[in-house]
Amino acid sequence: MQKKGSSINLLSNQKGKTVDRVINWSLTTGRILVVVVELIALAAFLYRFTLDQQIIDTKQAVKQKQAIVYNFKDQEAKFRNLQERLLLASSFSQDSAANVNIFKDVIAFTPQGVTYNVLAVSSGQIRIDANVDSVNSLTSLANQLRKYSPVESVSIDKIENKSSSSSLTVSITATLKGAKNAGN
Repeated sequence: MQKKGSSINLLSNQKGKTVDRVINWSLTTGRILVVVVELIALAAFLYRFTLDQQIIDTKQAVKQKQAIVYNFKDQEAKFRNLQERLLLASSFSQDSAANVNIFKDVIAFTPQGVTYNVLAVSSGQIRIDANVDSVNSLTSLANQLRKYSPVESVSIDKIENKSSSSSLTVSITATLKGAKNAGN
């Protein structure tokens, strides 16, 4: 026969059963909680290694891309310079086309007896220095300039009579429309 082990219980029977149940429950649940927390800590520790590897891979990729960007730096500078020059050339091309049309139109309505020394289109103005045989030719030229649609105003700056060649030397400035807005 086996001897039954004696147990010493200082608490009364009813209270002892409840306390025993609580202690058993807390020890069992405590073990499970400790295991779960250790699993979470282990998972976080292992996840850290994957994050470290991702950081290393990202740094290497950044270094490779920096090297590529550095190698293309000179070509990029050349390309941007070329783009700026093309933009500038394009604006000159558009301005030149408009200026050529103005030259053609002014020459087309020039009366007989007018010889141009200077015919310049720049910064919103037409500047004319010419020798004119008669006052009628000068009047006709001034009126034609006033009627010309791109011209806003006409100013005769200087008239000089050259008796040696029996002609008039004239300086005329015509302001083009939109020239005042372009300056602002």
